[in-house]
Amino acid sequence: MIDSKRPQVRESTINDEQGGQRVDNYLLKCLKGVPKSRVYRLLRKGEVRVNGRRIKPEYRLEPGDRVRIPPVRTAEARPSDPNRSLVERVEASILYEDDRLIVLNKPSGIAVHGGSGVSYGVIEALRASRPTARFLELAHRLDRDTSGCLVVAKRRSALRAFQEQLRGTGIEKRYLALLKGSWRGGVRRVDAPLRKNVLRSGERMVNVDPEGKPALSLFRPVTIYKAATLVEVTLLTGRTHQIRVHARHLGQPIAGDAKYGDEAFNRFMAERGLKRLFLHAHQLGFTLDEASTTLRIEAPLDPALSAVLNQLENEHAA
Repeated sequence: MIDSKRPQVRESTINDEQGGQRVDNYLLKCLKGVPKSRVYRLLRKGEVRVNGRRIKPEYRLEPGDRVRIPPVRTAEARPSDPNRSLVERVEASILYEDDRLIVLNKPSGIAVHGGSGVSYGVIEALRASRPTARFLELAHRLDRDTSGCLVVAKRRSALRAFQEQLRGTGIEKRYLALLKGSWRGGVRRVDAPLRKNVLRSGERMVNVDPEGKPALSLFRPVTIYKAATLVEVTLLTGRTHQIRVHARHLGQPIAGDAKYGDEAFNRFMAERGLKRLFLHAHQLGFTLDEASTTLRIEAPLDPALSAVLNQLENEHAA
């Protein structure tokens, strides 16, 4: 249902707690119920102004900035909160928590936030379970089908510190992935720029392209089976779908990858019990300030993925 009141132009001034976030994320919070596509169209057309100037979606707001929000009809609030089972599942996945942040082992199949046909994700579930929390924001993203370490900030200062390290080299991100075929050699460094494309259908695809953004991954074999290899991947950049596209670039796509994978290999792995993308963010290391010791969090593999590895091990030994 749509609010029948005539919307008005709004102007807000960014405070210290709001500073540091991207303007597109700020607008999505202010304009709850408005489709993302509409928000980005407002930015492209220059209807959103910061200090009287047009800005790009990635512009980071600073305390004192004046944001002009154009008149937009917003949908009324959703009639219900995330269902109890989702909330309980997300809370049960927490690996570490202090007064600055939460690190959880995000289950595969759960989005990090609502949108694109998904009503609720991790962040909505956490906000529903902690209604008195003053601040809960995603510090980074994981694809819906990827499991593993996900950070949620409980303070604006923690969010800024984490994202500042993301833009540099201060965060260590390691993933486990099961790739097609038997690995040859040791560590491989994949330095292949990536470019995002949007198909006519609206689907987002990423390809290796000399004109793309720099992307660097280190692939290290962990266990080599007859028809597959478990690898640990260290991300030295954080591009969309980076590991999945780099694995395909190597000619050894990830098991269960419906977008960038190999259909025959996916069927082979499905026969061995794999029902999802075999990509798991298993280690995350970072500090939030100079005085802090490094936090190193490890997320255990889903038992279903461990069972797939056991099946491959048994076949390899036979």
